Amino acid sequence: MSNTSYLSIKSHIFNNLKKIDGALPQNKIEEEINNNKSVVDTIGYEMFGKIISAENLDPLTDKDWARMKRELETHFDIKMENGILIQGEDQQKRDSNWWTTIEKQKNKKYYWERYKAYLQDSLPTEVVKTLDDDTDVVMNNIESPSRSNFSRYGMVVGHVQSGKTGNYAGLVCKAADAGYKFIVVIAGSMNNLRNQTQERLNEAFVGHTNGAQVGVGKGNIDKNHTPFSLTTVERDFNKQDADRAAQNTNFETINVPILLVIKKNTTTFKSVISWLEKQYKNKILDHAMLVIDDESDYASVNTKEDEDPTAINKGIRKLLSLFSKSSYVAYTATPYANIFIDHEAENEDYGLDLFPRDFIYALEAPSNYFGARKIFLDSNDKHLETVSDYEEYIPVKHKKDHEISSLPSSLHEAIQVFLINIAIRNLRGYGKHHNSMMVHTTRFTLVHQRVASLIAKYLERFQKEIVSYGKLDNPQNYSEYIAVLKSTYFKKFDFNEFEWNTVIVKLTNIIDSIVVREIHQKATIQLEYRKNIATNVIVVGGTSVARGFTLEGLSVSYFLRNTVFYDTLMQMGRWFGYRMGYEDLCKIYMPADKINQFAEIIQATEQLMEDFKIMSENKWTPSDFGIAIRENPDSALQITARNKQKNVREFYLSMRLDGKAKETSILSADKKDVDDNINLIKDLIEKLDQPTEFISRSILWRGIKPEIVLDFFDRFKTFKSDPLGLMARMPIEFVKEYVKDRGYMWDVAFYSGQGDPFISKNNISILKEKRKIQIRSDGKYELKNRQVSSGSSESISLSPGERKEVGNDRQAARKRMRNPLLMLHILQPELDKTVNENIDSIGAFGVSFPGDALSKEDTVKLKINTVYYNNLLLDYEDDEESDD
Repeated sequence: MSNTSYLSIKSHIFNNLKKIDGALPQNKIEEEINNNKSVVDTIGYEMFGKIISAENLDPLTDKDWARMKRELETHFDIKMENGILIQGEDQQKRDSNWWTTIEKQKNKKYYWERYKAYLQDSLPTEVVKTLDDDTDVVMNNIESPSRSNFSRYGMVVGHVQSGKTGNYAGLVCKAADAGYKFIVVIAGSMNNLRNQTQERLNEAFVGHTNGAQVGVGKGNIDKNHTPFSLTTVERDFNKQDADRAAQNTNFETINVPILLVIKKNTTTFKSVISWLEKQYKNKILDHAMLVIDDESDYASVNTKEDEDPTAINKGIRKLLSLFSKSSYVAYTATPYANIFIDHEAENEDYGLDLFPRDFIYALEAPSNYFGARKIFLDSNDKHLETVSDYEEYIPVKHKKDHEISSLPSSLHEAIQVFLINIAIRNLRGYGKHHNSMMVHTTRFTLVHQRVASLIAKYLERFQKEIVSYGKLDNPQNYSEYIAVLKSTYFKKFDFNEFEWNTVIVKLTNIIDSIVVREIHQKATIQLEYRKNIATNVIVVGGTSVARGFTLEGLSVSYFLRNTVFYDTLMQMGRWFGYRMGYEDLCKIYMPADKINQFAEIIQATEQLMEDFKIMSENKWTPSDFGIAIRENPDSALQITARNKQKNVREFYLSMRLDGKAKETSILSADKKDVDDNINLIKDLIEKLDQPTEFISRSILWRGIKPEIVLDFFDRFKTFKSDPLGLMARMPIEFVKEYVKDRGYMWDVAFYSGQGDPFISKNNISILKEKRKIQIRSDGKYELKNRQVSSGSSESISLSPGERKEVGNDRQAARKRMRNPLLMLHILQPELDKTVNENIDSIGAFGVSFPGDALSKEDTVKLKINTVYYNNLLLDYEDDEESDD
């Protein structure tokens, strides 16, 4: 089978399916494939080729038809839910349906309709419809430009690499249709991201680049409606260009929207502001401005404690203050920093701070999104490769001039996988598509340069050997590099898809096209994804590549970067996104502790979204949401990083534990600690005396005095890399403070599993719970699925009827719990076969607190001195820095 035949037939079926209005009927893809397959069987490939205008079709195998069905399903069978809205108190009283009830019907919708048509060529109907609905909600929550004197502040929360640019491009189009005159998109702090964003908005909104029709403008340029862009793909805003434009244009009377796509840069803001002040001597009364702040958690937030804002924050606020009618919409995948903004902060010169006081809208991702859950929780680690050989080459802690003379073997393997991926994607018919590999090992430019140089040398050796021997019979006999590549192919790939000889011949034809590019401020050759030729590139970078920039066709990532902050870590996840036709090839190389951190982040984020839904249903405001997240147990480190105060002697951390559960998923491996914890559980069970209930072999005690529980917490040897247990995700000191403050009676559960018998001192017997446990790099035990208890653990304390009703919904169980619950576990470890450990029991516990996101109980508050604070964050850098 030739890929030309496969793609021609697939394209024919794809176009037939696209003609169907609305969502595809169930089994329609299979039906369409079977119909075409039947026609081919009847009339033959030659005649079928003439019908679909494709000559010399080769026969397809059953495997080809099955692959085609999978790929078409990936495109068409996509579910996408509408987002969730939280409105401010004043916003709930305003008309927040102005766009959908009046303006959308009244206006021509020129910009949106052509963008919608453009999207329908590449996106499924349901995705386009949801994007339409989502941007309608945002439009309703900004303001009609026909109104006078308004300022709106909102935030849209999306997923990393999930299509936020496409979403705000839709918002730009609708805002222009509604009559917004000035549209400013702030697109990151690096030239490459600004340029990329300008290019996409040219395709989605402007319709041309350097005079050539692109995107929505192809065959559809109406000069009377063409937006006026004061920036280009090559050039950010500068006053000289704007002044030249102003000589030929009357911005007071121009009937088209004016677009600026600018960097998050102090000089740029000053230029835009001074130019506007020159054009308009007084405050701009008649023209409404929309500001879209992409990656708004980066640099836009005022981190100063005094009244003088930081430069970028000041620039955005000053820009908004020039207009009597303005709407500011922040776009981010990590909203933590934005919701920590003081919602009451105001400056006489710069106006209100950027807190999203009017609305927060959380977008859902489509079902074909290659996201954190799919990678780190649901795929049995099939996309993950654990890296453990990097410390002697690129240690976690290193200086900016760290010497590196060779690369770890794991990075060599990752490069080999990438080379094979390029060949396979070409063999699958995607030879015109870009391919990228990301290497993110450090935040220092000099180390990037050294790593890139070593990668280039390693790649050059492969290129030389493959070009020399790749087309010979058994080329691996002539080159150890090709032999290694063959070994990696049979170890990491489904070699039944293509024979090795086919892969190496294809790679020989394209190996010289692969390049290495650095992305940082000092890079001499810029990364460019051209429209007319496939780019095959190994990208080496840090902060510059981790903030909004899209790596096209990313299939291999090598990630060592060290940080504990949720937003920083998630933004570095450039591997999230859409991987049509090559999701199975994607590999992420990273240390085990980072894999665990990402898994924890997605679980915490999903909990955040559940809380968000509850708050939305109950009409809570962005301020309420901000407080709730600030007090979330999983946000404690995030908060300390964002509220860094160098001159204050002590901090208070507040934590809301209601409706949360915390567990000892990391445990001491010290033999004495393990024995002491087992004995402590035995002592507690003896102290509790006779159980209240036996439930499916597990045991429950009700109404236990808080003093008994507190004594257990005081004596259990929890793993703590810091005094409060924040780093281990078991904030034990806050838990103890909760026991003291609330004075509640507790329930205690002792769970039975599928392992060997365990008998307490007073002859209470259960079966141990089997758990897969791994040894961390620091020698501690860690549960492989990061979860001590099962999905129904909390329901043990409910009535039988309630138990049946909530099932495995832990959040629903916590909402109904009367007392906080201490969950005791005796684990029977199943250690990795390579680990030489002889241990048959480990004691662990969890705590679950009654309530939900709406709980109004007092928070648990602890005072923290600066010594502790500084020690906690000493080894971790916030990401508000450039790669130097």
